[in-house]
Amino acid sequence: MPPAAGAIIVSASNSSFPAIRFSNVSRHFGEVKAVDNVSLDILDGEFFTMLGPSGSGKTTCLRLIAGFDQPTAGGIQLHGQEVIGLPPYERDVNTVFQDYALFPHMTAGENVAYGLMIKKVPKAEREKRVEEILELVRLPGFAQRKPTQLSGGQRQRVALARALINHPRVLLLDEPLGALDLKLRQQMQIELKSIQQRVGITFVFVTHDQEEALTMSDRIAVFSQGRIEQVGTPAELYEHPASAFVAGFVGVSNLVHGSVAQAITSSPTMFSIRPEKIHLADPSAPVPADSYSAEGRVREVVYLGMYTRYVVELDGGGELAVMEQNLHTTSMDVLAAQGRPVRLIWQRNHVSLIPERAN
Repeated sequence: MPPAAGAIIVSASNSSFPAIRFSNVSRHFGEVKAVDNVSLDILDGEFFTMLGPSGSGKTTCLRLIAGFDQPTAGGIQLHGQEVIGLPPYERDVNTVFQDYALFPHMTAGENVAYGLMIKKVPKAEREKRVEEILELVRLPGFAQRKPTQLSGGQRQRVALARALINHPRVLLLDEPLGALDLKLRQQMQIELKSIQQRVGITFVFVTHDQEEALTMSDRIAVFSQGRIEQVGTPAELYEHPASAFVAGFVGVSNLVHGSVAQAITSSPTMFSIRPEKIHLADPSAPVPADSYSAEGRVREVVYLGMYTRYVVELDGGGELAVMEQNLHTTSMDVLAAQGRPVRLIWQRNHVSLIPERAN
């Protein structure tokens, strides 16, 4: 029996296997290594994001999971079953695409019910399950509307409902929010995470937008040039990036190395420090024992409403970006800081050392 409206659909895992396992997977197109020896476990029931720039290999990995493409080497398991060579329709996964791929001549309800119709589910049961799933994605009463009568966010929810109605164990989402405007995209980030928690199945989300990844994910894999740079929770990736690429791609970071790093930390080893961790102080301000500091002069001030971005040229060479909230200042106050000498102070535990291999 299908679940009641609004019920939590718990994934039917009966083993200790991860939902998805990549074992030394590669996908080459001639000389191009789209995916290069990737090993990865995605846990059952988690919201997992593959994050990276265009051409980094994340979408190719999604296609390999779905069965739309086959690896050049390596193995892929879904809940412990090897799926290399298995066609997409025999894999217990569904995919939501960026363009939604809705049938324009069908109503929202007919689009959602399409998979059930192919499976020859009786009409009465189809209609009941469509009503339940539209309730889940907060579209009650929208079954009779055509896609042209829906907003972008509503079409996205219909596509999501169509993918969920068959209760797949894994849902793949290929940049599904990319066509939405900023405000709606931010709203849908919260909605998607809420729906995932309610249905309890594994979501694998592909995006190049680090805000999306940080907002929704239980864990994130950061891709670059066909390889995984780091896997971790949003906080782990942001607070402790394992490479220069991760530090620069996940949020904004200052990367300091060589003689400048030597002057600050007594070591030339590269380190990263987030702009919002740095305090802008008077040149004579004392430096706490648990902190690093650097002196310089404010070269650039950008007032951004809630916060201000400063670029400070360091006396020892190089520059650091600083972000400060405008809690007690106005635009006139912050703009007046341009050209002033300052001391930058930040806690030592906010520094992340970047291994030499990541340079």
